[in-house]
Amino acid sequence: MDHFALNRASWDRRTEVHFTSRFYDVEGWLAGATSLREIELAEIGPVAGRSLLHLQCHFGLDTLSWARLGARCTGVDISPVAIDRARELSRRSGVGAEFVCANLYDYDRGAADPFDIVFASYGTLCWLPDVRRWAEIVATNLAPGGEFCLVEFHPIYDILSGYSYFTLEVPDIEESGTYTENGQDVVTKYAQWSHPLSSVVTALIEAGIRIESLKEYPFSPYGCFPDMIEREPGRFHLEHQGQDVPIVYSIRGRKVG
Repeated sequence: MDHFALNRASWDRRTEVHFTSRFYDVEGWLAGATSLREIELAEIGPVAGRSLLHLQCHFGLDTLSWARLGARCTGVDISPVAIDRARELSRRSGVGAEFVCANLYDYDRGAADPFDIVFASYGTLCWLPDVRRWAEIVATNLAPGGEFCLVEFHPIYDILSGYSYFTLEVPDIEESGTYTENGQDVVTKYAQWSHPLSSVVTALIEAGIRIESLKEYPFSPYGCFPDMIEREPGRFHLEHQGQDVPIVYSIRGRKVG
């Protein structure tokens, strides 16, 4: 089975639903709102005048939000429908960014200079079978001294949902609707892999990324999992046996050399 083709088809269908959802609020973004959340804004800081590569950018809201803050942005995604929508948003908003449709493992920036920042966030690693190759792509596309930032859902949630914490050779094949409020009836089949935190950190270190910060958060900026409680605006918590679950983590690092 071609798992990438399966996931590409799933994200093609999901994109059209997501684009019109309240969850993503495209009209609000076009009116000037940002799609970026407190964690990534705090971790990356000012981006004006810096080049930024956004891996697995979906239809580009975060990419274009970074561009609005002054970054020179490139977004990469496997879904041609998502990339078409990203380019549409760039045209409609007048916010410039480059968008490339590619399987992440095949992405090649060609003769262009490496980036000052590489960024990925919220539900990206589960679509990749090999985090070592992913980390090598991160490092290859960073300039020496360049910064990397990952904000991702914590893999402990996999255990609570009945999946393996550790990476398996064969992915979980699921068939379900999507996470936006208008997407439960849009059922697609897709493949996902679990990756423990230790594998992610080790892969980055081995690829030449010096880890400067690893943080865990008892909240998510998205209420996208069952039974989450919004205790504060934009902070959704999940409890297990009366205790807060670490639901998001962030890694910030810098390319050595």
